[in-house]
Amino acid sequence: MTHRIVLASRNRGKAREITDLLHPRGFEVIPVTQFPDVPEVVEDGHSFAENAAKKASETAQRIKQWVIGEDSGLCVDALDGAPGIYSARFSGRNATDDANNERLLRELESVPDDQRKAGYVCSLALADPDGQIRIAVEGTCRGRITRERRGSGGFGYDPLFLIPEYHRTFGELSPLVKRCLSHRARAFAAFGPRLSALSAEIAD
Repeated sequence: MTHRIVLASRNRGKAREITDLLHPRGFEVIPVTQFPDVPEVVEDGHSFAENAAKKASETAQRIKQWVIGEDSGLCVDALDGAPGIYSARFSGRNATDDANNERLLRELESVPDDQRKAGYVCSLALADPDGQIRIAVEGTCRGRITRERRGSGGFGYDPLFLIPEYHRTFGELSPLVKRCLSHRARAFAAFGPRLSALSAEIAD
């Protein structure tokens, strides 16, 4: 049996990765874009976890369905954790991946290679149709920021995020490898079993 669950995200890259992660568990991920009357949730939380929970809860209350909220981003040590929760709009209100990457490279231009450590963070929350948060988890992945973009895979800061053990960026690694290593994969490794335990409720 396949269970439908809504993803409160308009990011196609995230939707694609989350679909790949949940499909083996028997869940069909429906992007919130299929609900045109649902407004975008204002991400005014002070952490990834707060934003993920808000997306899940507010969207669930609006459409009366089970909803996954996800918030993720890049935290760079040399920038005191920036861009952090502002990762998607690091270069401004109408930010693009290219513009965000360019700003990150500028900010780190004078930072030595051994001080360019960073971590991706992914927070997940599951809300029931009443908007109550039933699951909340977080996953992280550590790496280093390169001095130039490498690879065309992934999205966001992936072409700049190097996994030292592989000597490749997320932009260079295959989707299969990324699904094993990434912050999102690690968050779903904790999230998946708990989601499966709620399958009977979600199917009702």
